[in-house]
Amino acid sequence: MSLEALHAQIAVCRACPRLVAWREQVGQEKRAAFRNVEYWARPVPGFGDLGARILVFGLAPGAHGSNRTGRPFTGDASGDFLYPALYRAGLSNLPTSTHKGDGLVLHGVYITAAVRCAPPGNKPSPLEIRTCAKWTEQELAFLRNLKVYLALGQIAHDALLGYHRLRKSAYPFAHGSEYRIGERVLLSSYHVSRQNTQTGKLTAAMFDGILERAKRLASSS
Repeated sequence: MSLEALHAQIAVCRACPRLVAWREQVGQEKRAAFRNVEYWARPVPGFGDLGARILVFGLAPGAHGSNRTGRPFTGDASGDFLYPALYRAGLSNLPTSTHKGDGLVLHGVYITAAVRCAPPGNKPSPLEIRTCAKWTEQELAFLRNLKVYLALGQIAHDALLGYHRLRKSAYPFAHGSEYRIGERVLLSSYHVSRQNTQTGKLTAAMFDGILERAKRLASSS
């Protein structure tokens, strides 16, 4: 199977009834600013460089961001923070991400998430995370050069531990936490959410430091 064929399978998944209902409800009701826009309102496949050595692993699509545009971290405040940082780090060709087809190309990075559908309140259930792990397994099989997991937030951090069948208590989450997992390194950051970036919990300088660490690990691992 090709990656394109896998993405086509992901985009029609209906395995989690609560998530299906929510993503489609949001796509119908819309936000006022996007009332004339057709929402993607489906699971969001990953995006990036197949030769990536760094995986940026998020939580889930934003209701009016990725759930609208169909591309990870595209069209919302999280992407407005993430993509300029990737550009500063030399990991993308553009500092913005507005829609699929905008010319954005990632260099050495692939982006996906623990859950591929927008969850109510940005809180997927443990069962929904476990169900979506099958897509993680299949997507990561294409990333043969991968060296670093960059988990954005504790849910993403814990989901990667679950994927590797590791106990969370042995690998506690913290901003900047770093653990060797087989031939890869799990590096974690606070999530790039508006809540974290606007309150100063996560600053641009802090995240730039995380990306530089990810690049060093990717080149030396």
